[in-house]
Amino acid sequence: MKILYVATMLSHICQFHLPYLQMLQEQGHEVHVAAHDNLAVKNGLQLKYADRHIDIPFERSPYDPRNIAAYRELKALIEQEHYDLIVCNTPVGGILARLAARSSRKNGTRVIYIAHGFHFYKGASKRNWAMFYPLEKRMARLCDVVVTINEEDYQLARAHFPGEVAHIHGIGANEERFHPASAAEQAEMRRKEGLSETAFVVICTGELNDNKDQKTLIDAAALLKEQIPELKILLAGNGPKEQALRERIAEKGLGDTVQLIGYRADLEKLVPAVDVVVSCSKREGLPLNIVEAMLCEKPVVASINRGNAELVEDGVTGYLVGPGDAVGCADRILSLRQSGTLSAQMGEAGHRRAENYTTRAVKKELAGILSNDAETERRKQ
Repeated sequence: MKILYVATMLSHICQFHLPYLQMLQEQGHEVHVAAHDNLAVKNGLQLKYADRHIDIPFERSPYDPRNIAAYRELKALIEQEHYDLIVCNTPVGGILARLAARSSRKNGTRVIYIAHGFHFYKGASKRNWAMFYPLEKRMARLCDVVVTINEEDYQLARAHFPGEVAHIHGIGANEERFHPASAAEQAEMRRKEGLSETAFVVICTGELNDNKDQKTLIDAAALLKEQIPELKILLAGNGPKEQALRERIAEKGLGDTVQLIGYRADLEKLVPAVDVVVSCSKREGLPLNIVEAMLCEKPVVASINRGNAELVEDGVTGYLVGPGDAVGCADRILSLRQSGTLSAQMGEAGHRRAENYTTRAVKKELAGILSNDAETERRKQ
């Protein structure tokens, strides 16, 4: 088969889909990728396992008029290449790809949309429901399968969307990269990162934006700096809120406590050596960074949202706190600092839970969805 993967930004493909591109190439398929190349700002991230990359000038905002030109380029590409299968991702890339493939679907091209977390969900604003729910429901008619990565989205789409809906356990965390490290290995990782062995290290990974809400963790650090003098908070990522976060760190007098370490493509060299992983996100589909933390046997403190809550069992694999709750976040981090036994127990429980969300597990699920044979069998049932 000739297969096209589409996403708004190339970094999305490189961060989440390379194992599946590799799987498809190894099966003998020709794999193309269409996405806007933003890798210059993603330190160390590279595209692999693609026979061709087509740089389509997508913009993240669906209201950006430049997406009209991007749509035309994508439509011309699809009609020229005669793809057997198109796998589209992300809001803009997913919408434009499904629109651009309408004629090709009539000629036999299969179109699969992987929803990495709907913008409408339990607790989302009425505005989000009014804007995105009708749109996604209509767009579901323009593809053969909608693939969801968490249980809440799956149940909603299966009940209300037309056509076929499938479910996979996230996008898969690489268990070969992320796994527990020995005490000696952790000490060496810390040495290379300039972290003392006695530091209590907390890491939060994600784009520096409003949704990831790193400012709540900064506020929690301000509450903790007297109680945990050896506290070190690492914020991994880049994004539009970097300057605002730097200003907040300075305002709170946390220059020695909170460090922005930039975008890292090698977090497997750091996560096994930290003490706690934190996510303050307002919205998550199924967060890869939490699965990676669990595979490294690290306890997690996470804000309550559908993706985090599917992974983190409160009091068992970590703690759940309310979105924006800096006091609750600080309290839970302090609890883990005070009990190494509790941290270890949560880490072990998390590792067991994460096994269903590994790349190996998701490959099996996704292979069946992408396969023409599997599709034919499902339609016969």
